[in-house]
Parts: sequence; C-alpha cells; structure tokens
Amino acid sequence: MKRYMNAALLYAVLAMAGGVFYREFTKFTGFTAKTTLSVIHTHYFMLGMAVFLLLLLLEKNFSFTGPKTGRILAVYHTGLNLTVLMLAVRGILQVLGTPLSSSINAAISGVAGIGHILLGTGLVLLLLQIRRFMEK
Repeated sequence: MKRYMNAALLYAVLAMAGGVFYREFTKFTGFTAKTTLSVIHTHYFMLGMAVFLLLLLLEKNFSFTGPKTGRILAVYHTGLNLTVLMLAVRGILQVLGTPLSSSINAAISGVAGIGHILLGTGLVLLLLQIRRFMEK
C-alpha cells in the first residue's frame, strides 16, 4: 500500500510542477496559442495520482497485489512517463516555434505512441489482474 501512496504523491507533485512549468514558460515566452504543455498537468493528475489512489483503496480493501504486479506497474509507469516526456518535448518545441523536419516530427509522434501503447497495456494488465482476484 505504501508503494501506491508514494506513487500517487510523486505524480501529484509532478502534475503541479508540470502545470507551473506550462504557465510560467508560456508567460515568459509570450506564447498564447494552444500547446501540448497544457495537458501534462492533467495526464499526471488523472493517470498518475488518481489511478494510484484508486489502487491504494483497492489494495486496502481487497489485497489484490500479486507476484506480477511489480512488472505490470513498471510497464504502466514507463508508458505514463514516456508519454508525458513526449508531450513536454512537443510542447516546448511548439512554444519556441522550432520548425521540425517530417522525420523528427514522426519520431516524436512515434515515441509518444509507444508510451501510449505501454500505458494502455499496463492498464489492461492491471485490470485483468484485479478481475482475476475478484473471481476467486
């Protein structure tokens, strides 16, 4: 349970830091258009903090954690952080107005896609583990 609480706390701090960075970086550069930096805050709050608080409640009430949980959560953490990292990279480049070649643009989208795949895979595996426990 402590692992879930620590993860929720870490993602809450990262969400707030992402929100402050978005606000201050765009203000500093005078950027007023839409940027992917604006969604870092919500990704970390909902997919990070909220998910791990829900897992904490599930673990407290049902003790669903098994031997595979650590590996599943590693996939989930990797996917979430890779996704947010690519949101930050794309957002910073948008704010700075950096022109991207089509290959660099595709690479950023590709890595973000891998992050989303890992995130989705981790979430589905976690839900399957919870379902298996509930069937017992």
